[in-house]
Amino acid sequence: MDESKVLHLGMLRAVLAILQWWGFNVTVIIMNKWIFQKLDFKFPLTVSCIHFVCSTVGAFVAIKFLKIKPLIEVKYQDRWRRIFPMSFVFCINIVLGNVSLRYIPVSFMQTIKSFTPATTVILQWLVWKKIFEWRIWASLVPIVGGILLTSITELSFNGLGFCAALLGCLATSTKTILAESLLHGYKFDSINTVYYMAPYATMILAIPAMLIEGAGVMNWIYTHQSIYSSLVIIFSSGILAFCLNFSIFYVIHSTTAVTFNVAGNMKVAVAVLVSWLIFRNPISAMNAFGCAVTLLGCTFYGYVRHLLSQQAAVPGMPRTPRTPRGRMEMIPIVNNKQDKA
Repeated sequence: MDESKVLHLGMLRAVLAILQWWGFNVTVIIMNKWIFQKLDFKFPLTVSCIHFVCSTVGAFVAIKFLKIKPLIEVKYQDRWRRIFPMSFVFCINIVLGNVSLRYIPVSFMQTIKSFTPATTVILQWLVWKKIFEWRIWASLVPIVGGILLTSITELSFNGLGFCAALLGCLATSTKTILAESLLHGYKFDSINTVYYMAPYATMILAIPAMLIEGAGVMNWIYTHQSIYSSLVIIFSSGILAFCLNFSIFYVIHSTTAVTFNVAGNMKVAVAVLVSWLIFRNPISAMNAFGCAVTLLGCTFYGYVRHLLSQQAAVPGMPRTPRTPRGRMEMIPIVNNKQDKA
């Protein structure tokens, strides 16, 4: 096969990988919002727990029976010393995402989640005393400015949903930073990550979900119409959330870091557009402009990080003090997203 055909096949594979990633991600977000808003199943802890259970079963089947990925062996003591703390932060991150989705529109929630690069840099600077070049700080200005403009002009603003989304950004940043130290020595892919973390997350969340939302869930089951079709939708969202991890694994191996960054920000724009077409939440012109500024800022931030990583990789060039950041750090463990709602 000549070089041009190989190049075209590679481009086709990258486009298909990005499209299926967008499809799974946007579908999971829209289904979760539909569950909270249209099915009146207003129980984010229970929805998160169902997702964790589906991910636990799915990862077990994928690794043990289908042999899609080889199992990465983790020492027993490391499971509690390293995996469990990561699972706790992972659990908090997913729950906060679903809580925010319960109270605010998808468009607003996704825009706030784009604040994650800023919270990551600020946390590393304040807590871990990392030093960043001025270009990194400059790239955060449009992100912060866009978030502020979007928040001020949001017509469906809700304080609880806003705080949950913002705390979700902090949880995502904490997970990313902790992964550098806690998972050092283990080269996890997205499937093995879910295989180890989802069972712990289920264990952490199951009792709080039953205590806080159990009575409400039982009342919903007895009073809701079309209960069986509604349960199918709820559990399908959990299955699709697990499938999202396969799409992430596929897109990582089919694209470059720059393409992944740009595609990730375009995915947010797609999610915002699709959610508006379905739910018709009011969006002002200034609100849309703030969202666009935020996404452009995130793209610029990713581009700056890529330039600095390329500079550090060139022999003889001075290495700029920075925090190492590979593509895997940009990936949500289950959705996204910062991505998973």
